[in-house]
Amino acid sequence: MRHFNYRELSELQQATETLGASHVRFESDPKKIQAALAKPVQVGRFRIGNSIGIHPMEGCDGKLNGEPDELTFRRYERFGRGGAKLIWFEATAVREDGRANTRQLWIHEGSLAELARLREVCEKSHREVYGTADDLLLPLQLTHSGRYAVPKRVLAYHNPTVDAKFQVPADYPVISDDELERLEDDYVAAAKLALRAGYRAIDIKATHGYLLSELLGAKQRAGRYGGSLENRTRFIRNVLGKIKAALGNQLILCMRLGVYEGVPYIRDLTTGLGVPIPYPLPYPHGFGVDENNPLEPDLTEVKQAIAWFQEWGIELLNVSMGVPYFNPHIGRPFEKPDDGNYESPEHPLLGVDRHFRIASELQRSFPQLPMVGTGYSWLQVFAIHAAARNLTEGNISVFAMGRNALAYPHFAKDALEKGELDGRQVCRTVTFCTYLMRQKHHPLGQFPAGCPPYDKEVYGPIIKEARATKR
Repeated sequence: MRHFNYRELSELQQATETLGASHVRFESDPKKIQAALAKPVQVGRFRIGNSIGIHPMEGCDGKLNGEPDELTFRRYERFGRGGAKLIWFEATAVREDGRANTRQLWIHEGSLAELARLREVCEKSHREVYGTADDLLLPLQLTHSGRYAVPKRVLAYHNPTVDAKFQVPADYPVISDDELERLEDDYVAAAKLALRAGYRAIDIKATHGYLLSELLGAKQRAGRYGGSLENRTRFIRNVLGKIKAALGNQLILCMRLGVYEGVPYIRDLTTGLGVPIPYPLPYPHGFGVDENNPLEPDLTEVKQAIAWFQEWGIELLNVSMGVPYFNPHIGRPFEKPDDGNYESPEHPLLGVDRHFRIASELQRSFPQLPMVGTGYSWLQVFAIHAAARNLTEGNISVFAMGRNALAYPHFAKDALEKGELDGRQVCRTVTFCTYLMRQKHHPLGQFPAGCPPYDKEVYGPIIKEARATKR
């Protein structure tokens, strides 16, 4: 279903009014766009050189031992040259059994040298173009994939609607409190390794339904890590405290936080649209979810948790939402779904509006905590117009893009130098990158993910191979 038919900014502005997407507003003056995007951002003691970031975009192209491989190095070399001063390094597992796919990065003694070289390649390419990398921040995202780990799922608790989506038996074991306590130390060990590899910042990932994210919504879990919000944030509090105790202030502590989980969707066989799996009311699951209407967010607990995270040492927050495995339209408003998935049940502009509305409310509630905004890629060439307006009005501190960075890694450079993006290169959100992420029938267990339409030389042959071998 085609939604993006806008050739002029005025047409898109009219659509926001027609649809009621009142939080999507634009700056039309290229010079004002340049000025807004060029503004440095203070994160604790560190000064990021501009207000543009790249979200953590997994290439699923590492080696089986967790090291980055040729395509990983290529991606971060391109990102380094691209002009963004915040490059959020992709999900890196703290343990082998915490990986979401067989080629996900994994930090351990054996991969440390190559992860250090990956950072060096990114910094070197940035320095070659811009003269310095001293104002370039590269947080390394630390993760455990939990329910989506391979080869074995690790559940924080049983959510019957999510279990139904993935056919998880009701008696499938849940990770114990003692195992979680041991996992805290794995995060601390990973943080120490990241520091040794030269990273200035780490991200304690808590989004997209992975283990720490699922713990935040574990209202029906028994024990020390479930039930009350104090218990559900215990793991993060302990990890941050242990890192501080071990390393002091040597690392900038960041977090990508899923602030609204939503409910699982499936494809309606008649219409092709996404429809929610039947859910109970009240809905006692998930984080940031209104128990009386889980199709809508409730930020009460989210704000309390963020206040605690800030108190415990978080200095940069990346605002995320949704779970790509069961409601991708919430986290990544798209024009076209990946093969076999559902069509968006809402106009993507309403999904963008949700991102902007929630991020703005949180940033205004915590003005001293810089936040990174999400949800811009569907706006295509007009993304920077919306970003400039959000930055100028204080709705967000950093504007970042994910999918578009795979298609157009130098989008930041063009935005800063020209005040506009090239429509021939910008991501169309047709989800080929996600399609590749979902293809597991590769000899290494995972096809590399990238942008076949705009990075054809590399990913064109890869998607052809993925489709041919799938057939």
